[in-house]
Amino acid sequence: MFDYELHQLRSADLRRRAAHERLVRAVLRGGRAGRRPAGQETPEAESHTEHPRRHRFTRAA
Repeated sequence: MFDYELHQLRSADLRRRAAHERLVRAVLRGGRAGRRPAGQETPEAESHTEHPRRHRFTRAA
């Protein structure tokens, strides 16, 4: 019984930590979005280069 209670406590603690980390990420994402100019929200603006993405593997003949 004691092991089960420890498991429940650990599980609840992990859920609380995960919820807190999700909240922190959401706040940071919101802060970044607030600093970013309006035109920067397109997927093309997220890329670091102007080149199209290369495929990892070559095409089969």
